[in-house]
Amino acid sequence: MTPTTPHRIRRRTVLSIAATGTLGGLAGCASLLESDDDTGDTDDENDDDDPLTDYEYTEPPQIVEIADQGYESTLRTVPARYELVSADSPDGPVELPEVWAWQADDLGPSVPGPIYRLSEGDTFELTYDNSDHNRSHTVHVHAVGKSWEDDGAPVSTREHVNAGESHTYTLEGDVPGTHVYHCHYQTHNHLDMGMYGIPRVDPEGYEPPDQEYFFTLRDWDTDLHEWEAGGDAEYDPVERSSDAYTLNGRSAPTTFHPELGTPLIVSEGDTVHLHIANNGYESHPFHTHGHRFTVIEKDGAPIPEAAQHEEDVITIGPAERYTLEFEADADPGIYPAHCHKVHHVTTEGSYPGGMATAIVYEDATETDEFAEIMEEAGYDG
Repeated sequence: MTPTTPHRIRRRTVLSIAATGTLGGLAGCASLLESDDDTGDTDDENDDDDPLTDYEYTEPPQIVEIADQGYESTLRTVPARYELVSADSPDGPVELPEVWAWQADDLGPSVPGPIYRLSEGDTFELTYDNSDHNRSHTVHVHAVGKSWEDDGAPVSTREHVNAGESHTYTLEGDVPGTHVYHCHYQTHNHLDMGMYGIPRVDPEGYEPPDQEYFFTLRDWDTDLHEWEAGGDAEYDPVERSSDAYTLNGRSAPTTFHPELGTPLIVSEGDTVHLHIANNGYESHPFHTHGHRFTVIEKDGAPIPEAAQHEEDVITIGPAERYTLEFEADADPGIYPAHCHKVHHVTTEGSYPGGMATAIVYEDATETDEFAEIMEEAGYDG
């Protein structure tokens, strides 16, 4: 099946938002470029006030420290609604009616899934409990050590976790760095429905920098989510076409929200590490304004110092991950950080949106410009 008529991402006009989170840290920033008021479809005649689903909303991803969990965790899949732009923003709400979110232990469901953090040499047990979903799934973790049977790739292991079943994966932190995990059963749909996340293996003797952030890049074909939720969209993975773009599960201006998004909050002189992974289908040239960075890790492997050089844009392909290091040495202010495929910085065809956030100096959070940005992000704290 292929889509016969274009349709817009589903908007919600009456429902309240319940999502909260901690990953964003302190504060954020929003539309750092002038908005194009006459860009995109703003006609509400096609809006449908009746939601296709009444699922719980996803929350921002949180960090799960494996050592604090006794080196074990339970992961589930739950259907959820997914808010790209929050209802509190003047540009929202914009949402997907159904995603398949990861839910770890007693945390809320999130897209991306939780960030599993462990140290080099750790071994932990990840139990996948498929009691909350009616589809078969697996958990496949890139790079880290595991047995063949625990690879989570049913095309070769011939194993998957059916609805109502569970499986415990034994994983070894033998490859330091930032990696990705995802469902590997019918991957062409399950990854696209939101079943992805980041595991982080800190190398032996790792000393955290002043500030450290995790980013996951993602492009979406919203037809799939309407189709899975029982809407009138049609979907064919061969005809897949991205029409929504997120950073850590949000589109601008919600990306700049202090609790829902992930702004990079820095103080002058800070050393910052940005662990960034692409769990989507397209490549994304990620660009930072006002700051040049060095790549210190690629797919977990350290980059020799002799090969490091300063740059301000790096193209990140599907499943690739990089760790970027930069110094907060610019004039204290608010600096965009975004994908440089400009149509990826749109939401419903309106610019700016999509994959955009900012490096925000704490000294700039008292400015009028920051206050305006917070209003666009829907943050009144």
